[in-house]
Amino acid sequence: MMNIKPLYLYGGIAVVAIAFLIFFTTKEDNEIPVNINQKEMPEDDIHKGLENPVQNPPGKENVSGEIKHQMEKLKEEVEANPGDTLKVREYADLLAAAHRSEEAVIYYYTILNINPRRTDILNKLAFIYFTKNDFGKASDLISKILLYEPDNTEAMYNLGAIAATSGNKTEAKEKWEELIKKYPNSDESKLAENSLKKL
Repeated sequence: MMNIKPLYLYGGIAVVAIAFLIFFTTKEDNEIPVNINQKEMPEDDIHKGLENPVQNPPGKENVSGEIKHQMEKLKEEVEANPGDTLKVREYADLLAAAHRSEEAVIYYYTILNINPRRTDILNKLAFIYFTKNDFGKASDLISKILLYEPDNTEAMYNLGAIAATSGNKTEAKEKWEELIKKYPNSDESKLAENSLKKL
């Protein structure tokens, strides 16, 4: 079986999505659209086992067999060589993508035990805690990123976003205004300007 790296998998998915977007936005008006009210689930590998998507939303219970096999293989590799942070991260990323974030967190912390300055891992953990509405933990992790990389504008923006989402609009405003003042030409400062308008 072919071993596909998540980076290539997600990159390929992005390319396909862009191709579909271009195709459907340039489609001529005289073409007949596909029946969007189709009541039957398509019979393909993606939708297999999802008879009713409302009753069976995507989750760890309906991860495809190929992905499960890849996860088992990666788990064996990680157990054989737990110091290989590249494999550990690949496995943790796959767990997170398969809606098994509790397990992914364990492996991300394994990497941080080896190298606590891995800001990419701190960011992934912050995202997991943010999606679980644990804003305090997410904010602590983003703050650690700024300890190691004080000029990380993405982390600066994210601190404001966490504050805004948790209802602390005053703190969000302070974080975003500081970002705009220090790094006015960054992409994140432009994002902060737009976010301030929505507070």
